[in-house]
Amino acid sequence: MINIITDSTSDLGADLAAEFNLSVVPLLVTIGGEVYHDGVDIGQKDLFALVEKHGELPKTAAPSMGELITMFDRPGESIFVGISSRLSATIQNAILASETLPAGKVRVIDSLSLSTGVGLLALRAAGLRDQGATAEQIETILRASVPKLHVSFMVDTMEYIYKGGRCNAIQAIAGSVLKIHPIIEVKQDGTLGVKEKARGIRQKGLQMLLDDFSSHLDALDLERVFVTHTTSDEDAEFLKSEIQRLAAPQNVQITKAGSVISSHCGPGCIGILYFTNN
Repeated sequence: MINIITDSTSDLGADLAAEFNLSVVPLLVTIGGEVYHDGVDIGQKDLFALVEKHGELPKTAAPSMGELITMFDRPGESIFVGISSRLSATIQNAILASETLPAGKVRVIDSLSLSTGVGLLALRAAGLRDQGATAEQIETILRASVPKLHVSFMVDTMEYIYKGGRCNAIQAIAGSVLKIHPIIEVKQDGTLGVKEKARGIRQKGLQMLLDDFSSHLDALDLERVFVTHTTSDEDAEFLKSEIQRLAAPQNVQITKAGSVISSHCGPGCIGILYFTNN
């Protein structure tokens, strides 16, 4: 038996996790003096309501080593795929938790990514498991897949990502009086950087996301593309339609970011996430 475990920043939602037989360990969100478990007792809508109620931005934290040990200590081998070690202590805690168990029981994969970038790796792991691959084979393929992830997203407000401290490059433009929609990319080293700056209307930023996606069409892995967002239903449908027109992937799936990712990107954030073949 091989267990595929991911964390709640994978933003797959309960239905996809159940469909692919994935276990999900929640990260923590603190706001208004209360601690919540991402995807368990707080979601995106709840989070933004609490921000409005309390007039403060949330803080997030990795699952504890104890919580991870509980998740890992089950029959069979386990593969854990987590949010970038450059953005969270989740991977560090997972490695420490795995070291309390027999050698080889848990294989920890640093996605060097976030949101459904993590989710893409977890779904690939589940598919390989279901095809009969061994844990060692799955680990090898996932590690080779990490550099092939492409994640970029547009933020509508810079307040969340600036105060969250996860993207230092935002500091250079956070004080601008101009209306700027930064396009943030997850870099190969698992950190965040400003790829482009869309000035003016939001549609320009959406087109920049599509232009970047189009630049990878020749190498695009057609199995699955995610559009993941906060409070951007219409824009998500627009991007899905354009992606289908441009590339006709087998699956273009829209998901809503959970409360942890939403805590750092704020409302109106939207991204395109996918694998390339090289």
